[in-house]
Amino acid sequence: MPAQREGDDRHPSPDLGRFEMVRRVPGLSLRGMVSDICFYRETMPGRFRNVEYASLTVPLVISFAEPFAIGLGRNPGDNDRFASFAAGLYAGPVVIESFGGACCVQINFTPLGARRFFGQPMSELTDRMVGLDDVLGVEGTALREKLGNTEDWSSRFDMAEAFVAARLAEARETPAEIAWAYDRIIMSGGRFRVSSLAGRLGWSRKHLSEKFSDAIGAGPKTLSRIVRFNRALGLSQRDKSDWADIAADCGYADQSHLVREFRDLAGQTPTALSVKA
Repeated sequence: MPAQREGDDRHPSPDLGRFEMVRRVPGLSLRGMVSDICFYRETMPGRFRNVEYASLTVPLVISFAEPFAIGLGRNPGDNDRFASFAAGLYAGPVVIESFGGACCVQINFTPLGARRFFGQPMSELTDRMVGLDDVLGVEGTALREKLGNTEDWSSRFDMAEAFVAARLAEARETPAEIAWAYDRIIMSGGRFRVSSLAGRLGWSRKHLSEKFSDAIGAGPKTLSRIVRFNRALGLSQRDKSDWADIAADCGYADQSHLVREFRDLAGQTPTALSVKA
């Protein structure tokens, strides 16, 4: 979006200046592949904790300072430290802790964009954090050094965006069948039946699941759950509708079904999340 490129979005910390965050929406050439690129830097000592809910973001984190402590579906332990890494989809809450010295660039890919960029089955990143060297090799190491030696954050954004665009330009296109099926799930809010997807493509459900595992890192059923959850969460934050109405609108069997899904994908009940919002 060119209008967004004119000036990066800067978000000073609401917590007494404990961190600085700058966000850029990349240009049109990366639309559908990258949602945004962020710079994050902590500016004072402390222990910070954040919980991210299940989403369709595949992050590539390039760190220049202290690592993060990350736990999938649990509090991180002493050995759960990650500096520069990529992380695949995870159908649950992710607990992230930092200690006042974090500084990084984060490139947030869509699932289909990540498959093309990394050039490997996304199932290899599912439910894990994989080191920068393992996902990008010497190219990743060189990128980190270049970004680290650049003082200006706007220039770092330009450099990161150019690096991503160059790799995507050489990557294979997403198979049309997968792109179509993925779009149907997104556009339907996770309500498109998996059996209907397979039938429209002339594939078995098993074959469809295998193709999704390679291209996205999750089967169509798991993808639909994450999409449906995020739609329900968004509705609750926008119009404060009754949870029973939201459950019906988003295709849950009933409100109890919605509650179970929120506990699985966010680690909290809908009521607890609505209070935070």
